[in-house]
Amino acid sequence: MANSAQAKKRAHQSAAQNAHNSSLRSAFRTAIKAVRKAIAAGDVAAATEQYRKSTGIIDRIADKKIVHKNKAARHKSRLAAAVKALGA
Repeated sequence: MANSAQAKKRAHQSAAQNAHNSSLRSAFRTAIKAVRKAIAAGDVAAATEQYRKSTGIIDRIADKKIVHKNKAARHKSRLAAAVKALGA
């Protein structure tokens, strides 16, 4: 347990930041799942639109360093390839 006022404050701030970061990581995963769901449904227009929305979310979360920029780029690339394959 924290022994000083400073340590107590840092513990409180850390818990709050962890909760916020967890919600952002969840949003990241949800954005990816939404595109995958649209691809699985076979609807090219819906998948393209969902991909467009999800890239903004993925980029924002990567900019905040919640996930690494390369991980975000990898997911975006794979989703884009899947959407493109659906249209072909």
